[in-house]
Amino acid sequence: MPDVNATPNTPPTVPVVRFAPSPNGLLHVGHARSALINWHFARDHGGGFLVRIEDIDISRTRPEFERAILDDLRWLGLEWPEPVRRQSEHFEDYRVALHELRKLGLIYPAFLSRAEAAEIVRQSEASGRTWPRDPDGAPHYPDIDRRRSETERDRRIAEGDPHAWRLDMECAIKGLDAPLGWREIGTGPGGETGSVTADPAAWGDVILARRDVPTSYHLSVIVDDAFQNISHVIRGQDLFAATSVHRLLQEILGLPEPLYCHHALVCDSHGRKLSKSDGDTSITALRAQGASAEDIIALAGMPTTA
Repeated sequence: MPDVNATPNTPPTVPVVRFAPSPNGLLHVGHARSALINWHFARDHGGGFLVRIEDIDISRTRPEFERAILDDLRWLGLEWPEPVRRQSEHFEDYRVALHELRKLGLIYPAFLSRAEAAEIVRQSEASGRTWPRDPDGAPHYPDIDRRRSETERDRRIAEGDPHAWRLDMECAIKGLDAPLGWREIGTGPGGETGSVTADPAAWGDVILARRDVPTSYHLSVIVDDAFQNISHVIRGQDLFAATSVHRLLQEILGLPEPLYCHHALVCDSHGRKLSKSDGDTSITALRAQGASAEDIIALAGMPTTA
């Protein structure tokens, strides 16, 4: 569990944490673990526990999944203030942040389709060159669009060419006044703890707004955490590396720096983290099979909420 005495840069009166599921599937035991860690932290330290619905991917999210998620959390004994924040209701907040980054000259329109970008990477690697990849293993976006002139960019946008907005990572890093890092009060996947040096360049030019949605996970999460006065971001180790991007965006936009605590994941018998997309057994299914809330809490490796 994180140490409440480790203080963020601009702490609220009491600690505030959040559990932020995406309603594109049902919760599994790994989600229960993360929610319970956050809930226990808030309860044990007189803080606030918030639930946020991260539903920016409107093509995949479903109201029935949201209802099931909230029902499962209540069934586990968790409580939170209403209404919950739904990202789909706050696209304008993310547009404002994106506009600020555009005024700073730190984002650019990216016109390549996924297939076009993948073909450029394939051809480069086929010729024997090594293409950089991010911590998740995905190839960095080619620099073709970053090198386009403003005139060409404006023309293509005016003509209605589909595009996303990407962060000019090299330019963003050059603008920093000091080395970037964060305070880790949990443990990273490699045992990292304490003062951690951020490496946003490892991610390349990340997407900050998509063609059909005016934001991305990286942008919306830091805007929401600031808006909701989140003091401690407690989440799984699979998001440890992404914290580098989040700290960069917080620094650029002048947003508060929370403390970070990355916890161990719940894995299957093969050591693979549980995933909604892989069809891992959901809490809803386990409930239907007769499992009690105490059973799920024990599977998550947590004490009861009582």
